[in-house]
Amino acid sequence: MVGVVRDILIIFLALTSIVVWVLLGILIWQIWRLTKLVQSELKPMILDTKETIATVRGTTAFMSENVVTPVIQTSSRVAGYRRTVMALFGQLPSTPTPARSSAAAFTTPTASAPPAESGTP
Repeated sequence: MVGVVRDILIIFLALTSIVVWVLLGILIWQIWRLTKLVQSELKPMILDTKETIATVRGTTAFMSENVVTPVIQTSSRVAGYRRTVMALFGQLPSTPTPARSSAAAFTTPTASAPPAESGTP
């Protein structure tokens, strides 16, 4: 009886190992197919991304040359003309105004305390 149970278990283990090897082979084949699919789909995406980056670089250069630089030049000229006119007509401040720190621009004003009440009516 022990020999029969042993033989059945050996057959069961052999069938189980065959099933495991078949499933492992299917898994490896599916991973290989997935890798090929990702490679074939990823290459066009990378090429499109490179093309988009080149377009953005070109647009940035165009905007810098044709929009930003002239605006900055015009603004600086206007500031220079304004300062010249102020100097000619004597409207320059006698003392320079202190520069505000960037931290002061972002602080919120604190509420002042209410006036203290005096004891007199």
